[in-house]
Amino acid sequence: MKISYNWLKQFVQIDKTPQELSLILTNIGLEVESVEKVQPVVGGLEGLVIGEVLTRVQHPNADRLSVTTVSVGGPENLQIVCGAPNVAAGQKVVVATVGTTVYPLEGEPFKIKESKIRGEVSKGMICAEDEIGLGKSHDGIMVLPSDVEIGIPAKEYFQMEDDFVFEIGLTPNRADAASHLGVARDLAAYFRSEYEMPDLASFQVENENLVIPVTVEDLDACPRYSSITVSGVTVKESPEWLKDKLKVIGLRPINNIVDITNYVLHGLGQPLHAFDADKISGGKVIVKKVAEGTPFVTLDDVERKLSAEDLMICNAEAPMCIAGVFGGKSSGVDAETKNVFLESAYFNSVSVRKTAKRHGLKTDASFRFERGTDPEITVTALKYAAILIKELAGGEISSSISDIYPSHIKPFEFEVSFANINKLIGANIPSTEIKHIITALGISATNTSLDTLALRVPSYKVDVTRECDITEEVLRIYGYNNIEIPTKVNASLSYTNRPDKENTQNVIADMLAANGYAEIWCNSLTKSAYSKNLDEAVFILNPLSSDLNVMRQSLLMPALESVVYNQNRKNADVKFYEFGKTYHLINEKYVERPRLLLLISGAKQNEQWNQSTKPVTFYNLKAAVDAIISRLGISAYQTDVLNDENFAYGIKYFRGDKTLVSFGAASKADRKLADVNAEVFYADFDWAGLLDIVRKNKIVNKEVSKYPQVRRDLSLLIDKDVTFESLKSIAFKTDKKLIKEVGVFDVYEGDKLPEGKKSYALNFILQDEEQTLTDKQIESTMQKLMANLTQQAGAEIRK
Repeated sequence: MKISYNWLKQFVQIDKTPQELSLILTNIGLEVESVEKVQPVVGGLEGLVIGEVLTRVQHPNADRLSVTTVSVGGPENLQIVCGAPNVAAGQKVVVATVGTTVYPLEGEPFKIKESKIRGEVSKGMICAEDEIGLGKSHDGIMVLPSDVEIGIPAKEYFQMEDDFVFEIGLTPNRADAASHLGVARDLAAYFRSEYEMPDLASFQVENENLVIPVTVEDLDACPRYSSITVSGVTVKESPEWLKDKLKVIGLRPINNIVDITNYVLHGLGQPLHAFDADKISGGKVIVKKVAEGTPFVTLDDVERKLSAEDLMICNAEAPMCIAGVFGGKSSGVDAETKNVFLESAYFNSVSVRKTAKRHGLKTDASFRFERGTDPEITVTALKYAAILIKELAGGEISSSISDIYPSHIKPFEFEVSFANINKLIGANIPSTEIKHIITALGISATNTSLDTLALRVPSYKVDVTRECDITEEVLRIYGYNNIEIPTKVNASLSYTNRPDKENTQNVIADMLAANGYAEIWCNSLTKSAYSKNLDEAVFILNPLSSDLNVMRQSLLMPALESVVYNQNRKNADVKFYEFGKTYHLINEKYVERPRLLLLISGAKQNEQWNQSTKPVTFYNLKAAVDAIISRLGISAYQTDVLNDENFAYGIKYFRGDKTLVSFGAASKADRKLADVNAEVFYADFDWAGLLDIVRKNKIVNKEVSKYPQVRRDLSLLIDKDVTFESLKSIAFKTDKKLIKEVGVFDVYEGDKLPEGKKSYALNFILQDEEQTLTDKQIESTMQKLMANLTQQAGAEIRK
C-alpha cells in the first residue's frame, strides 16, 4: 500500500521528516518497506530561477538567434543566446543557469554549460515549457506575468513540492489503516494530537430532479447501501493537483469523475462507484444475485460468466457492476456522461472475497472490502465526493442521499483489565497512560472499577474484538522499543517425557545434513489431482487457486515439484529430506500425521577426474533408512516386500500391524503427474510411530567386549526368490549368542549358473563376550549354520 507524505499532512499535523516518520510508522505496526522521493516533474525544477529579459538584440552571425541580457537577481546579469522567436525585453522568464541539469519531455537530460554559440558567449538557457517538463508546447519560451519576483526559484513559483511515498506492508488485520485517513488516525494517537476530517459544510441538495430508487434484495451481502445523484456534469481531464495526488501513489488519472472516486477511496478508505445515470435502464437500481452463468462484460472488455453467489448492482434489465469488485463496460462514466449516480456501500467481506477469487480479480475496492470497511463512513464519503464533483465537474446535486441501512452494525463492547494488559505486555504501564492510548485510538473507554474499563470499539476497527486485541493496540502505540528487556532471567528445571521430540528430530536432521541431504519445506496446500483418496481429502473452503485447494495427503508430490524445480535449473542430483505433516478427514474427524520423507535422484556423487558418475539406486536409499532406524535405537522389526500403488517397487519395515517406514522407487504415475523424467527413490517414515517406539525403548549401557571378533565367509547357491533377510534370520536363529552380524559382500546372477539360481557371498561376525573363541567353537557354529542354510533355505554350499 502506497501512502503519500504530503497527502497525510492534509489529515494530521506532522513535524517529522519522511525518514523519521517511516521509523514511527514501523514502530506502531505499519511496517514501511521503502521510502521513495517523488517529484511532480522529473528533476523537480532544481536549479531553475525566475529571471527578467533586460535587453534583446539580433545575433550578428545568425538570423534565428537573439542575444539577450537577463537578470536573475544576482550581482551580475547573464548574457544568454536564445533561439525562441517570442523572446523580448521586459519579459519574466524561466532561466536554467550554468550547472543546472534540464529534463526535457523528450530526449535525454542535459547539463547547462557556459559556451559560445556562433561566436557569442551564452551563460544559461531561457526555457520553453516542454524543455523543463511543464507542458508540451515548444512554440517559444515561457512568458510569466509581469509582477513575478525575479531571483526566486522556479520550484517555489510553480509550487512544486517534493513528495515522499511510503510503501507499507499492510497486514490483513489492519483494514482500518488501508487509507491516508487510517494512517493519520494512528499517527494522531501516537503524537497525542487530533486528525481532521474533510469539511462537508458546503454539501447541499439543490433539487430532486434525478431521484433513482434503490432496492437491496440481499441485506446479508449488502448491509448498507448509500447513493446520490449529480446532474449536469462535464466529464473532462482532472486538474493538475488531483492528477498529481493519484500519480504519486501509482494510479493513472482517467477523468475528473473517476479520479474523484479514486481520490476518496485512497483518502478515506471507502470505495465508491460512479454510474452514468442515463444508462440505468428502467430508472432504478437493484442490489441482488443473478442466475448462474449470466454473461457480463467488465470494464476490461472481458466477458465473464457470473455465479449465482455473486452480488451484482443491477438496473431494471441487466447487471451493471460486480458489487465491491469491478464495474461493467456498459454503465461506466465516459466523455458523454452528463448525469452521475454515485454509490457508496458496505458489502459483506466474505461475499466480496469469494467473488474476487472466483473471477481472478484484484482491485483497490475489493482489497478493502475483503478486509472489512467502515459501515459508518459511507455517507461521509458520498457527501465528500459530491462536493468535489460539483467543484471539478460542475452540475447540481439532484437527489437527497438514499441510505438503506435497516440493521445497524453495532460496535464491539467488552471489558478489559489493566492488570491483564500489563501481564501480557510484560511491563507496568500506568493505567492513566493505557486509558489515554485507548481513547486516542478513538475507542470509547469508561471506568467500571479501579482496574477495569468498559470499551466501545468504533466500527472501523474490525480486528479489535477481545482483550488481547486491545493489548496489541496499546503496545504498538506505547512502543515496543519502550518495553525494557529484563537483566534477570528466571529458569526452572522441568521434567520432560522421553523422547524430546525437537531434540530427536534435530539429531536425525543433523545426521542427514552431514550425509549430503538438504532440508526442504514444502507447502501443505496442494492440488486435489495429487490426492489418491479424495474421500479423505481436506479441501480448502476458500482456496487461493485451483492448484492450492486441498491439504496434502502425502509428502511425496510437493517434494517431486521441488525435484522438477531443481532439475529445470540444471541441478539434477538431489538428496532431500522433510519433516512435515499430512492431513486427512477420517470418519468426519480431521487427522494430522507427522511424517519424515527422504528423497534421492540423479547421480550418486559429483563427476570427478578419477571416477565416473553412477546413478543412485535403491540401496543408496536403504543405507540412509537403515542409518536412521539404527540412530533411533530401533533393532527389532520385520521386513516385507511392498505391494503399494505409491511405489514401483520397494520394501517396508514394520512391527506388528504398524508400518515404520516404506521405501522404494516412486511410481511412474506419480512422476508423470509431477512432470519428473528421472528415476526417484523415496522413503516415507511414520515419524510419530518411530517416536513412540523410542519412548518405550529402554536405554541399556554395556561395556565394549574385550574379546576379539572372528569373521567367516560362505558362498551359497540359492533360488532367486530367497531373500537376504531370510538367510540372515536363519543365521541368528542358529546361534544368537555368538553370531553378531551378517552381511552380503557379493551377489552374482548369470548364465554360468543353473536357471533360477543366484550366488550369494555372505560374511558372519562371531564373538563371545565372555571369553576368546576357540577353533572348535567356531567350527561347530559354522557347521550348524551350513546345515540350517541347506535344510531351511535350500542352499548349496560352494567351496
